Amino acid sequence: MTEDTSDLSTPSIEHIPDELPLLPVRDIVIFPYMVLPLFVGRDLSIKAIEAALASDRLLFLTTQKNQETDEPTSDDLHMTGTVGVIMRMIKLPDQRIKILVQGLTKARIQAFTQSSPFFTVQLETLTEESTTAPLIEHEAIIRTAREGLEKLLSFGKVIMPDVLTVIENLDDPGRLADIIASNLGLKIDLTQEILEIAAPLARLSRVNDILSNELDVLSMQQKIQSDAKGEMDKTQREYFLREQLKAIQKELGDIDDRTEDVADFRHRIQEAKMPEKVLKEAEKQLRRLEKMHQDAAEAGTIRAYLEWLVDVPWSRRSTDNLDIGEASKVLHEDHYDLEKVKERILEYLAVRKLKDKMKGPILCFEGPPGVGKTSLGKSIARALGREFVRISLGGTRDEAEIRGHRRTYVGALPGRIIQGLKQAGTINPVIMLDEVDKVGMDFRGDPSAALLEVLDPEQNNAFVDHYLGVPVDLSEVMFITTANVSDPMLSALRDRMEIINIPGYSEEEKFGIAQRYLIPRQLEEHGITNDHLHLTDMCVTHIISHYTREAGVRNLERELATVMRKVAKCIAEGNIKQYRVNPKNLQQYLGIPKFVPEQEQEKDEVGVSTGLAWTETGGDVLYVEASTCKGKGLLTLTGHLGDVMKESAHTALSFIRSQAKQLGIDPNHFAKHDIHLHVPAGAIPKDGPSAGITIATAMASSLSLVPVKRDIAMTGEITLRGRVLPIGGLKEKVLAAKRAHIHTLIIPKRNQKDWDDIPKHLVQGLECIFVENMSEVLKSALRAKGRKTKTVKKATSPSQATSGLRKKVASSATARTRLRRKVTKAP
Repeated sequence: MTEDTSDLSTPSIEHIPDELPLLPVRDIVIFPYMVLPLFVGRDLSIKAIEAALASDRLLFLTTQKNQETDEPTSDDLHMTGTVGVIMRMIKLPDQRIKILVQGLTKARIQAFTQSSPFFTVQLETLTEESTTAPLIEHEAIIRTAREGLEKLLSFGKVIMPDVLTVIENLDDPGRLADIIASNLGLKIDLTQEILEIAAPLARLSRVNDILSNELDVLSMQQKIQSDAKGEMDKTQREYFLREQLKAIQKELGDIDDRTEDVADFRHRIQEAKMPEKVLKEAEKQLRRLEKMHQDAAEAGTIRAYLEWLVDVPWSRRSTDNLDIGEASKVLHEDHYDLEKVKERILEYLAVRKLKDKMKGPILCFEGPPGVGKTSLGKSIARALGREFVRISLGGTRDEAEIRGHRRTYVGALPGRIIQGLKQAGTINPVIMLDEVDKVGMDFRGDPSAALLEVLDPEQNNAFVDHYLGVPVDLSEVMFITTANVSDPMLSALRDRMEIINIPGYSEEEKFGIAQRYLIPRQLEEHGITNDHLHLTDMCVTHIISHYTREAGVRNLERELATVMRKVAKCIAEGNIKQYRVNPKNLQQYLGIPKFVPEQEQEKDEVGVSTGLAWTETGGDVLYVEASTCKGKGLLTLTGHLGDVMKESAHTALSFIRSQAKQLGIDPNHFAKHDIHLHVPAGAIPKDGPSAGITIATAMASSLSLVPVKRDIAMTGEITLRGRVLPIGGLKEKVLAAKRAHIHTLIIPKRNQKDWDDIPKHLVQGLECIFVENMSEVLKSALRAKGRKTKTVKKATSPSQATSGLRKKVASSATARTRLRRKVTKAP
């Protein structure tokens, strides 16, 4: 450390040169007559000091406009500053320089004469303006300044004692203003403003204004501190009183855990950050508990209520993951296909990213079992970064399961919604209400009606549970419901939800799901690897087509697990090798095939038509058989048919009777023969109008003795006039046709829009015939090889060949006998 103290005499103001080196300073404004130390570390500042020391130790000090700038330019400096003299200089070990400077006089920059390696400026020295104010005004302003400073000191403002001494002995308003401004600790811009005021009285008046403002601020600060101290004193007093009460109770032997419980509840209530209404109720119940004896019957009830109240996450919430790409990656990792569902979730995330506060959507996943509805909820929660809670509603018949029991009942509890929030620990989880279509009702109320408020975004911001009795905000919760069918649900409840249909999977989709998800998961669960088991692609396809027949993939996963269990057993017995499973040896693991492809057991038959049905488990193939025999014109229906399906059979028969001549059927045949209609799998209930054209085709085939094509399936509702009306569940029915290896479909013309909405890979290899009336259905469905047909309404009916045949053999008794036998024996 070196020190330069040469020539410490102060230069005269009259000998200040017009051009001086410039030293930019930060965080301080230097006034004339000030003596203060400065630490200098920038190169341009060090070189400016060296230049000053090399001449007359004078330099110009001015403040930077932006204190963060390390390399200021001429635009970054205030034009008014102070000429100062370096009284002492010390070089520090860290290459910085410490100087002691004294301000001499104010000056203003006229021009910058040099900017590198340091600034030099041409200056104009500013002299104090002489005051013309009366002596009394002069004295009043000075006294006001001193009194203001004394008041500041009374409020706790700290000013050095030697500075106060100087102020007491100063009568020069300009110097008094400078010394007060430099010791108040004002902001840089405000201090610079005072420096630039030339008139002494005007400068001191501005300082008086600042002093008055500072007095107001300090007065308010003191009031706030006094109020805070009063609150602290009150809190401390209450604390001491409670501690004294504990000590008194302890001395009397009356202390118990109740006091600790009350203190614990009070602390937890403060931490819960409850809404105002809830907080009032909690404090009210806590005061009741505090006054009760611990053995009182109601004390346990209040304690249980407070436990639930503080456990509800009133203010705790998880942060949503708003990265659209990451969320999309998670959804694609967990689930195959389901593009509509994934797109809906990504849309919600996109809106949530643009708008902080939004209501949680109410989604309903509708589809057959095993298609991934429940697991999809877990993936959505993982993609959003939220907690996941699953509530199973299957078989729920008590409204209190949703709204909770009132506290007047013994063993009362909140509803499962509040329990789910407690389980999640956040106010914005993903809550999945599973099997919402299986909710029932009895004398205890209708849970579906209780869900109306929960699942309404306009009402659930103030959901009131019967047990809690206070409003709970559910607007941030993302509710997801699942259902196999939406028809059993209340129409009002269905209206509150956005229903997203998830149909069954095709064989190709099942194969992809098995390869990407099921096989790796089952390998891990059974403790084996690909080194132990190799399932060929043909083997997986064979399991799908011959051992499972479902819309989802649950049974497929069970069959794969069966194969792996047998392999795991062999490995556990010591037969360690790779087991290669293919269609040829698959029976060794799964037994004989459970399903035989339909085309292997079916041929063109009279009176048998193939229909497509929709069930809760997905689509299915439905066979309708019709047979005629001698009788009195009765219609017999068997196969566990529902009322709607029976009505469709009567409608189909009425249509055929009305079109008997066009179809080549003797009108008198109906009066002398009974018709028996049967739908196989008689133990399974069947209902719905979509089998209308299938029933009509089977009847027409049986009566006209023309076989129905075996490789064609149909669906559609029929009217008395023969019009074909649209149906629902087309995608599930298409998947059922593909599973049955049927390549031609007959569907209503008005369902063409639904056909276009089915993914192209699902309809690949299928031919679809769109029809508007039964004439078109019979033309496409009935086979008429070698039979003469005649045109009816511009459409040839294959059954009309039978009419000509009947006329030719009518005159022969032997031919009539053969015809009767043929009709009687027809299947």
